[in-house]
Amino acid sequence: MSKMLVMGLDIGSASSKCIIMGDGQNIVAQSVVPSGTGTSGPGRAVDSALGSAGVGIDAMSYIIATGYGRNTYAPANDTVSELSCHAKGAAWILPGVRTVIDIGGQDAKALSLGETGTLSNFVMNDKCAAGTGRFLDVMARVLELDVGDLARLDEEAESAAQISSTCAVFAESEVISKLAGNTPIPELVAGIHKSAAARAAGLIKRVGVAAPLLMTGGVANNAGVVRALESSLAVGIATSPYSQSAGAIGAALFALERIIG
Repeated sequence: MSKMLVMGLDIGSASSKCIIMGDGQNIVAQSVVPSGTGTSGPGRAVDSALGSAGVGIDAMSYIIATGYGRNTYAPANDTVSELSCHAKGAAWILPGVRTVIDIGGQDAKALSLGETGTLSNFVMNDKCAAGTGRFLDVMARVLELDVGDLARLDEEAESAAQISSTCAVFAESEVISKLAGNTPIPELVAGIHKSAAARAAGLIKRVGVAAPLLMTGGVANNAGVVRALESSLAVGIATSPYSQSAGAIGAALFALERIIG
């Protein structure tokens, strides 16, 4: 066990991610709880990570919170913006990364990073659910599926149904109409992924497509969306088992800097 431990807590709108990091920037424990700000999610994420590390909260030398609910976690020593944390976490996950697309529960953002991994530009979509994790949740419910089944069904599609609406509400109506017309479920799923990817691609193009690219956020776990985005941009996109925890990793790295400089 490292002698010095720090914690990064990313409290999002839909999930809470906690990272405990030790000397040398090694991850000691991580947790992801599918409940975000305003719920018990942040506390449960912290408890889970502490349990995995086998320590108590008093073992943390420094705690930084980030994300939508960063100001709601009282034990944090400080807060840092989610944009800065996502940039720092992404650079740790994929050294040399130049473009990051983060698709979370209720927003999506594209980040442009400089050669040293610092944030140089960004654009966000936080006004519309289209292209976010919420959009996929709604579409899965319409199709009477678990959102975790979407990537598998995407692989079965022979083609992608055309989902032309850019508004989540209208897209839902469009999917219902196509369901009534007996469009195969896999083709609908592929069309939904293509629609979500088109929104993300638009954000990336606004900051500039520079390789290498990394996808973060919970939607990075959906291989169907990743493939659709790669096709839309005609460029490879990296993902990582740590993709959903990029913000928490960045927060933990900032916490380490507060201690060791």
